[in-house]
Amino acid sequence: MIAGVPLWAVLVIAVIVLVGSFVQASVGLGLGMLGAPLIALVDPSLVPTMLLLLVVPLSGAVVLADWRHIDWRVIGWALPARLPGTFLGVWLATSVGGRGLGLLVALMVLVSVWFAFHTVEVRQTPLTLFAAGLAAGTTGTAVAVGGPPMAIVTAHRPPREVRVTLSLFFVVGSVFSAAVFAWEGALPQASLVLGLLYLPLVALAYPLGSWANRRVPRETFRRGVLVLCAVSALGLLVKSLLG
Repeated sequence: MIAGVPLWAVLVIAVIVLVGSFVQASVGLGLGMLGAPLIALVDPSLVPTMLLLLVVPLSGAVVLADWRHIDWRVIGWALPARLPGTFLGVWLATSVGGRGLGLLVALMVLVSVWFAFHTVEVRQTPLTLFAAGLAAGTTGTAVAVGGPPMAIVTAHRPPREVRVTLSLFFVVGSVFSAAVFAWEGALPQASLVLGLLYLPLVALAYPLGSWANRRVPRETFRRGVLVLCAVSALGLLVKSLLG
């Protein structure tokens, strides 16, 4: 066992982290949408905290590579709104039980998949950016799936700009979310230990994902990932409903 987690679970989660990180580096989503429902099936106590820790170096690498393309207007309105959303997300994550968290993760991923398949156009204004930041802070903290609200209000922008802007949003927001969990005494030791253990997998996945981004048909790959996310979320939903 490692930090109270059985070795078989550590190995299964390692594969999930590697694949999720690879997908996120390739198409800009995956670690939360794919990882949260699958990891919740293996060990719900690691969701969302371990994923919040792992998204920091992964998104941080994107920021370091493309920081010149950051849309500071989006950051200026959305990031401050993530702060109150974070406290609401921590309250949700710590208030619901393991079964309730499983339902929350599964439903959030299914909603995210639906939005990813359907183009929803929202005009980018200070109000919509603030609302998206608040929603992303809540869902991103509660279940580690905070991308869809921000993706909706940035959908019309250039992909490279969106990728790095959201990455900066995730880096700062995830650090703050993890800090609030720690302040509340709700950051499991296993999340810290396994988060450190899996860092080499994230480091390996980033260049592989960047390579795939240039060579694999983006839309086909993205749709396949979304289907996989939906299937894993449905599995978690059934398990949570059946107890």
